[in-house]
Amino acid sequence: MDLQFGDVQETALITLAIRASETSRPNPRIRDPKAQEIIKTLGVDVSKFDPFLSHEGVVARTIMFANELKRLIALYPQAVCVNLGCGFDDKFSQVDNGKITWFDVDLPDQIAVRKKVYKNSERCHMLDGDALNGYWTCNIPQSNPTIVIMEGVLEYFSKQQVQTCLHMLCDSFEHGYLLAELHHPILERNSQHHDAVKNTKAQFGWGTKSAEEYLPLEPRLRVVSEHSYNEEMRKYTLRGKLFAIIGKNINNRLAVFEW
Repeated sequence: MDLQFGDVQETALITLAIRASETSRPNPRIRDPKAQEIIKTLGVDVSKFDPFLSHEGVVARTIMFANELKRLIALYPQAVCVNLGCGFDDKFSQVDNGKITWFDVDLPDQIAVRKKVYKNSERCHMLDGDALNGYWTCNIPQSNPTIVIMEGVLEYFSKQQVQTCLHMLCDSFEHGYLLAELHHPILERNSQHHDAVKNTKAQFGWGTKSAEEYLPLEPRLRVVSEHSYNEEMRKYTLRGKLFAIIGKNINNRLAVFEW
């Protein structure tokens, strides 16, 4: 594997480190052998990217996104799925039913690096694309619906960038679902205090208290569901249960939109 540390953005290291760490545990809640392989190849100390709360949050969101995807794929077994801002994520292997068509989409430099560790297959393809520009969507076959996944992406966008992205998706795909990670406004002002992101140069963007705040930006959307990561985190540890109480309304959420 021809991969160097400089190829990997620091924010990508957070989820990679956590998925690899969890996979190596005796009774892992999620399994991601590819993340283990990538971290081993990089040969760097990623412990600072794997603090407790971020670890539990990434595990929770991985489980919740996979469960929601499986629910939608059960309803639409031949859907086209687009993992927009995919990074090094291996979500296709978690949810594949043998019938879906999958596109891992990211900026050209990220896709170039991803191609060092992943291969295209008959139903899973890598594609250059920008969440703020729909030029790439002409390469996506139209589906009823198209399922778009944006995990760990919109939280770094400004309000205007979020609106631009939502317009682009609704203009490009006639009927779709968007699975999006949302964060609270308190994080917008406190990137430097986040237990993992503070170790990177990344800054959180526009935060919301409810998925309903997205609707004025793009009237074609409706909210299907919204669930805090606390719902999953509190199942496993005492600290997770305590955080679900203390941080009841400020943890990140999985929101599902339809248009």
